[in-house]
Amino acid sequence: MNPARPGAAYGYVDMGGWVGGQAEYAMVPYADFNLLKFPDRDQAREKLLDLTMLSDIFPTGFHGAVTAGAGVGSTVYVAGAGPVGLAAAASAQLLGAAVVIVGDLNAERLAQARSFGCETVDVSRGGVEDQIAEILGEPEVDAAVDAVGFEARAHGPNAAEAPATVLNSLMGITRAGGALGIPGLYVTDDPGGIDQDARAGTLKVRLGLGWAKSHRLTTGQCPVMRYHRGLMKAILHERVHIAKAVNATVIGLEDAPRGYAEFDQGASRKYVLDPHGALEGVRPV
Repeated sequence: MNPARPGAAYGYVDMGGWVGGQAEYAMVPYADFNLLKFPDRDQAREKLLDLTMLSDIFPTGFHGAVTAGAGVGSTVYVAGAGPVGLAAAASAQLLGAAVVIVGDLNAERLAQARSFGCETVDVSRGGVEDQIAEILGEPEVDAAVDAVGFEARAHGPNAAEAPATVLNSLMGITRAGGALGIPGLYVTDDPGGIDQDARAGTLKVRLGLGWAKSHRLTTGQCPVMRYHRGLMKAILHERVHIAKAVNATVIGLEDAPRGYAEFDQGASRKYVLDPHGALEGVRPV
């Protein structure tokens, strides 16, 4: 699919020549393999906004929760309350977690996490250990998900960018023998990085701490097709309401620049581009 380097994706930065995806039409290479067929057209149309989340965000969040070891009765911390973080939190609930805690510095996004039963911590108040202890009675969790990535900020009020903050924080709060799922994006080239190391994707991570606690770390692009059929069934059979959890908001293709600008300012929405009106009148359920 991509002879230049591992991985390939439609329009994804630096991962192969499949250009575009946010357009009136998109070519789907190897469509007989890549497309997911819905079993019932009418049933699918009723859930179309939720099913749209299968294209990336829901499997990505689910991958983070699975690789972090979220399961029945587990305690899970998700760093980041953007769409992927919210999808990871909803996924941890789907997997049977007893308590899901979401951390962020954006009050609107934290409120969205609470709207479907998550506990929250405000990282603008400082480190997360004490806030987790207030919720759980202990300053650690069984599983942790990094849904922030390379643009992470330090904890505390008006904190500056500090790319390794989330990874180091998760190593501190994840129990010995636990795991970190890392769907958050890390890159090899960040021209806007705060220093030369950050610009090259080189982070000062406390690997010694992770080693001492026997942590497992899973990184990389989500294998969407590993999960999307099962998640489709969970949506169709009312086991999860992912569009509502991530506040999916439908806009026209011509409104994409506005959607990007609002999201960049911290809007707690997952914008869905609808170039042909297929989602007209559809709302999260």
